Amino acid sequence: MSEKKQIYHQIKSVEEGSIAWELGVEPGDELVSVNGETVEDVFDYRYLTEDEALTAVIRKGPGSAEAGEEWELEIEKDYGEDLGIEFESGLMDEYRSCRNRCIFCFIDQMPPGMRETLYFHDDDARLSFLQGNYITLTNMSDHDIDRIIRYHLEPINISFHTMNPKLRCRMLNNRFAGDVFDKIRRLKEAGIELNGQIVLCRGINDGDELEYSLKEFEQYLPELKSVSVVPVGLTRFRDRLPKLESFGAEDAAAVIGQIERWQRYYMEKYGTHLVHASDEWYLLAGRDLPPENSYDGYPQLENGVGMVRLLIEEVREELDRIRSRRKEKDGRSRAEAVCSPPDGTEAGQAKDPAGTGSRRVTIATGRLAAPIISSLAGEIRELFPMSEVRVEAIENRYFGEKITVSGLITGSDLVRQLSGMELGDALLLPVNMLRSGERVFLDDMTVEELEQTLQIRIIIVESSGRDLVRAITGAGPDY
Repeated sequence: MSEKKQIYHQIKSVEEGSIAWELGVEPGDELVSVNGETVEDVFDYRYLTEDEALTAVIRKGPGSAEAGEEWELEIEKDYGEDLGIEFESGLMDEYRSCRNRCIFCFIDQMPPGMRETLYFHDDDARLSFLQGNYITLTNMSDHDIDRIIRYHLEPINISFHTMNPKLRCRMLNNRFAGDVFDKIRRLKEAGIELNGQIVLCRGINDGDELEYSLKEFEQYLPELKSVSVVPVGLTRFRDRLPKLESFGAEDAAAVIGQIERWQRYYMEKYGTHLVHASDEWYLLAGRDLPPENSYDGYPQLENGVGMVRLLIEEVREELDRIRSRRKEKDGRSRAEAVCSPPDGTEAGQAKDPAGTGSRRVTIATGRLAAPIISSLAGEIRELFPMSEVRVEAIENRYFGEKITVSGLITGSDLVRQLSGMELGDALLLPVNMLRSGERVFLDDMTVEELEQTLQIRIIIVESSGRDLVRAITGAGPDY
């Protein structure tokens, strides 16, 4: 049996005041081992450094006076306390690319000329654990499954797409794609928490195939906590890809009917709805969104399940809070008026109840969400009548008109469709239009460039309903 290869992990930075900093670890040093074990990747590192007492071997970097020396560090700390080290690679290993060529893959439908990293097909279980990414498991070995079970890393988010092995091979264009169910069963039997998703393709994995999948998920309970069903996204860049059709309103209503029937089954038998239709189905079908208690605590928000319902509930909760505060202030004002000289204003009545003055804003969003945002803006204006709100539904010309969600709107489409408009005091944009952690749209235009082009102040609205209320009204936390 060959000896396990030694792996060195270069340290990018050390947090000031951390355990590693106090022990003299510096950027450029390399991690050699923890507790005598080679660290393969972030899975090993997280697990091996969790204990209260451990031994780490560090090789000093070339910029150090002790370059090349290996330091053995005896460390005592609180359980789970971080050492304060950041590595050159967040995974402490190369990213694993996807081995599939899924017929519905969105990356394959991207236009040319975009940033190179946007074309990377990732399918890495470590990103599932660290960032919540969904993976197909097709590039995972038994060794990888062993380590997930050993370290009890959860949740693992799985792209099922179908429970039919032969159909899964066809959809993923991978003849081994149907072999993953034994791996999933191992994870379930080890007690690893799972979430799932299905990207639904019309005429392929819907109808009877969806019915079969929704039934087969039962075998993975209770470890399988949730499954989302989302419609395939189709851009205009599909010339050399398999032909797929969009879902219409009637199709969406049929999918909702299937899912809600299985929700009733799982709720009655197991106390969970388990499967969830993404918001897009309800908006496409023109159906009312389910009540909040149908979402089981919103485990699938990142897949667009319950985002609109949560926004509605948060906006209304914030408006109720404002009403309560105003009622309290009104009561205090009336009490003070009894003991105070008149000032020409009727007791308890403010000239500007919002305290913000007249304000005009424009909200740009996707065509699918525009009616909901308009309705919420109307509710907000009832309490803030001096706020004027205009909602602009942006057509996605960059990716194609079939893409109707706000998260795929580009800076160039905003420029083309908003230039020359009277946008008021500010343009409000949802944060999901930007790349995670950046002020950059998918087409590489920055927020600052868009501001300069449109000559308007841009406010990025975070995801909560309270953020939307404050952005529209310009009011502070106390209103």
